[in-house]
Amino acid sequence: MLLASSTVAQAAAPAAERAPGGETIRVLVAADEESALAAQMTGTVVAVNAKLGWHIGAGQALVQFDCKEPEAHLKMAQAEFYGAQQTYESKIKLQAMQSVGELEVQQAAAAAEKFKAQIQLYQAQLKYCTVKAPFSGRVTKLRVKAFESVAVGQPLLEVVNDRKLKLQLNVPSAWLAQLKVGAVFAVHIDETAKDYEARVQRINGRVDAVSQSVEIEGELRGNAADLLPGMSGTASFQNMPKR
Repeated sequence: MLLASSTVAQAAAPAAERAPGGETIRVLVAADEESALAAQMTGTVVAVNAKLGWHIGAGQALVQFDCKEPEAHLKMAQAEFYGAQQTYESKIKLQAMQSVGELEVQQAAAAAEKFKAQIQLYQAQLKYCTVKAPFSGRVTKLRVKAFESVAVGQPLLEVVNDRKLKLQLNVPSAWLAQLKVGAVFAVHIDETAKDYEARVQRINGRVDAVSQSVEIEGELRGNAADLLPGMSGTASFQNMPKR
């Protein structure tokens, strides 16, 4: 999930505030994947299998709802479908003996299809009973506790892929003539006091007319396991125009 441009603007200093050399820019470390998970059903939470900061795996069950009611609905629909299917098959046999007409057979078939559709509906609803992690990463926010009642759309928790990071920064638009995707630059992160190598991965297709800058995204190269989303620092570029 991309951070909003306003967030980038707050974390990355305007192009005019770069170092005297004209080649150093404030940079923000961001996650390439973030997700706010919300409830897809109204119900009661029976278990929260995550805590703040926990590492999670893709597909891991994080929140479990009480689903006794939809489970009962599913069993009822399966029983009704079985009865309707038996009736339909009987009508087919009677039609072969010319004991019933085509209309009765069609009505029996429609009844069976109706209950079959109800089975599919309740099976789909049961999938909402367990909220799973969309990717591997860490839990960054918990908004629900066990035994709470929640409504559809209510936020449950937020997760971030802390191993798939990117760099966000605004550079002077005058650099566009020389700055290309794949260009290598150096990054110094304040929180770790370390230097890292990165390359330009994406360049925004729009220039901010007010600040005369353009947003770019960078990809970290090499080992950056000690970085976390939200860290910041400075990016240094070589052979860029000074002004």
